[in-house]
Amino acid sequence: MLSPYFQQHADYVSISREQGCRFAKCVADDYNPLHDKDAKKFCAPGDLLFSLVLDRYGISERMEFTFAGMVDENTKLNFPQGDDEFDVTNGDKVILKVKREGKTSKCPTLTNSLIKNYVEFSGAAFPHVIIPLMGKQEVMINPARPMVIYESMIINLDNIDIQAPTLEFAEPSFEYAGKRGKITLRFNLLENGEKVGFGEKHMVVSGIREYCQATVDDLIAFYNERKATLKPA
Repeated sequence: MLSPYFQQHADYVSISREQGCRFAKCVADDYNPLHDKDAKKFCAPGDLLFSLVLDRYGISERMEFTFAGMVDENTKLNFPQGDDEFDVTNGDKVILKVKREGKTSKCPTLTNSLIKNYVEFSGAAFPHVIIPLMGKQEVMINPARPMVIYESMIINLDNIDIQAPTLEFAEPSFEYAGKRGKITLRFNLLENGEKVGFGEKHMVVSGIREYCQATVDDLIAFYNERKATLKPA
């Protein structure tokens, strides 16, 4: 599932601009300009890094991911042996911190299902969830520099004897002070209609400004235009 979106070298993994861009647009439905292959400051999607960890180490009952650095086309990702706690690094720089507890499954059906459904959930957050969530408090992101940074995420499963869990949105939250804030997106994991776990995605947003409906309308129109014209064939 993920092989088109990274390159495996002898002792590290890299993600090209083209690969990061295609994953964002074709898998995650994410049109953040930072993931464009010709972006001035390209950044591979955090959800791709998360997916690579699940693909390599399997699904644990409790998992926590803390993002500590950005991945560009020059990053050489080192994935260590899979302990309960480990860091994905680029040289001596930590890119992602991972903590795992409980039993672990390496069932490819479960892994691919969780990757696909989580990434689709994550990609749908902007603008459909984040903009209305902030709008409830009469604020919005800066449309000139919409800085929403992936901070961390957690997944908790009641057990790993499942195959194809789906995700449903739970109640999100947003809090801010001045021009900085934190968004928490929550979801439940379901198998055959029964809740089998839950998770949270935490993001930091900066450049917060007063809400303006006309500006929001322009921002959504810009996003929809990008989505209509930039999806790779």
